[in-house]
Amino acid sequence: MKTSENLLIKRLQDKKTSSEAFKELISLYKERLYWHIRNMVKDHEDTHDVLQNTFIKVFKNIHNFKGESKLFSWMYRIATNETISFLNKRAKRNQISSEDLQQQLIANLESDVYFEGDEIQLKLQKAIASLPAKQQQVFNMRYFQELKYREMSEILETSEGALKASYHHASKKIEEYLKTN
Repeated sequence: MKTSENLLIKRLQDKKTSSEAFKELISLYKERLYWHIRNMVKDHEDTHDVLQNTFIKVFKNIHNFKGESKLFSWMYRIATNETISFLNKRAKRNQISSEDLQQQLIANLESDVYFEGDEIQLKLQKAIASLPAKQQQVFNMRYFQELKYREMSEILETSEGALKASYHHASKKIEEYLKTN
């Protein structure tokens, strides 16, 4: 682990410097976490809410961080769990399946003023939404966030081989979806 990351962690865990260090942490990771969450939630306002909850959890739990993984991997895992919880609650509240919720989110993308994508990007989002949840997650992390399999393995606590297979299957399904739709 980098010395600068170790220093930031120490500052975050020290009551005297935690507030200033937390501002630095947000500035360092806000955008990457935003796009990770946005790829799953699709909506800008909901993404902002989940991101805020993620940082609150990070702040409350930084003292439990043991340094067994990179700080970003730990935060990414928290963001992923927060996002999944958010989506599950939304599906339950609307009394629909997770798959139906995904389709609803994609449909809402078309009217989202923050979505700057064209028809092709919308079609890609629809293709991604047709994947099983795990493949969606792996595809988004690899394709959009350009994470290495090693980093993904640390975040998702899954072997690199399984992630490569999952990404391969997801890519093939997306390719097929784009050809037929």
